[in-house]
Amino acid sequence: MLLLAGPSVGLAGAAEDPGSFRPREIVESGHRFFGSMSKGLALTVEEATRRWGEPNSYILGQEASGAIVGGVRYGEGTLYTRNAGQRRIYWQGPSIGFDVGGDGNRTMMLVYNLPGAGQIYRRFGGVDGSAYLVGGFGMTAATSDGIVVVPIRTGVGARLGINVGYLKFTKQPTWNPF
Repeated sequence: MLLLAGPSVGLAGAAEDPGSFRPREIVESGHRFFGSMSKGLALTVEEATRRWGEPNSYILGQEASGAIVGGVRYGEGTLYTRNAGQRRIYWQGPSIGFDVGGDGNRTMMLVYNLPGAGQIYRRFGGVDGSAYLVGGFGMTAATSDGIVVVPIRTGVGARLGINVGYLKFTKQPTWNPF
């Protein structure tokens, strides 16, 4: 089910990085965080690992979002890294598209190619699509200067549509999504 056996190889074919997080560690952390949604989490982490390799940091938190054509998203959580420890982090961002609905989520964000913990404080652009009533798991990807952030969300709400937007990470909470 998960890629747990044998040596791990990253995107460029190099041996695994001791500063990265193995899929098993991510899934175990997610089990504690997400609770009963563990099977969906394991499959989603497996797919992210297949596409991007092992992350060198991750974020656990919660967020809320809503949209009627234009939308906003606000969240807060903790950034986990191997060499810089943990730190509180906040995110917010606008979106625009064919999108309507609202949701509240528990969120795990896998972060790839983060050179230092301070490099997370920037805007990450991406495309998001949602189609659910009540809830489920979803995965998207946002990028900036070679750093990839992969939000994995599960929560409750109703959402339908596709949008373009960005997530802006900050050290302090703010109501300004721009």
